[in-house]
Amino acid sequence: MINPRIDRNTRVIVQGISGRAGKLHSRLMKEYGTNIVGGISPKMEVKEINGIPLFPDCAAAVKATAASACVSLVGAMQLLGAMQEAVAAGIRYIVTPTEGMPVHDALKAQHLVREKGVIWIGASTPGMAIPGIVKLGFLPDDSLQPGALGLMSKSGTLSYEAGYRLAQAGVGTSVWIGVGGDPVKGTRYADLVPFYAADEQTRALLIIGEIGGREEEDFAAALNAHRFTKPVFALIAGRTAPEGVAMGHAGALIHGSHGTYAAKRAALEAAGAAVFGSLNEMVQGVCARLR
Repeated sequence: MINPRIDRNTRVIVQGISGRAGKLHSRLMKEYGTNIVGGISPKMEVKEINGIPLFPDCAAAVKATAASACVSLVGAMQLLGAMQEAVAAGIRYIVTPTEGMPVHDALKAQHLVREKGVIWIGASTPGMAIPGIVKLGFLPDDSLQPGALGLMSKSGTLSYEAGYRLAQAGVGTSVWIGVGGDPVKGTRYADLVPFYAADEQTRALLIIGEIGGREEEDFAAALNAHRFTKPVFALIAGRTAPEGVAMGHAGALIHGSHGTYAAKRAALEAAGAAVFGSLNEMVQGVCARLR
């Protein structure tokens, strides 16, 4: 079973820390409480960024810090190599927010992490968080209130708004996982069903999905297969999207009847999930069950 829980003791390194995104988000993650112990920057002459010591590669960082987790903030074309370096160094948990990873590279990365037993969140993920404790990625602090609602999402922006509105209404999150919007990824909704079923701090589960792909339909099948008994809520973006127009994530592809809003809603409702037609409706429905 995939267990995405980490804590303040988890030692984290940041690849690409010397870039604009790396400098910004390493600081924000550190300020939130994430135990960032090193950054990877082969060519930097300075010894630290944001008070975080720099290392030339993952092997040196892991040897010096005993890090087990990594946030990779490198370009799409460099991402596979960065992941290979991290896995070879002994990293067991990788979060990759980068969008646009080539599909063939993603397939190689997927094979690598499965072979080595590494948890990979991404690609094209907003990140993950245990609210009030730790976050890896871009998730905004205002959306991260501790609570009992597990949250999974493809979209970053929509999930930020959902998390913020729920937090304002007094509903917090236990474990937030942005699975990412790319067609090939490390962790999918269905993969996390056993974890959320067993997690004692999660009383209910919310997915923020979108049209295209089979992920929500596979998630519904996993709910049935694992006899998931906690309340499940869903919001599917793209209900009014016009046919034949390219929009959204790379993984948002519709094949025949699969991937449509109607197909996803039918599958989720058949599995016992409450599917809402708007963000406001979702917030009201979740609050009614959990507050």
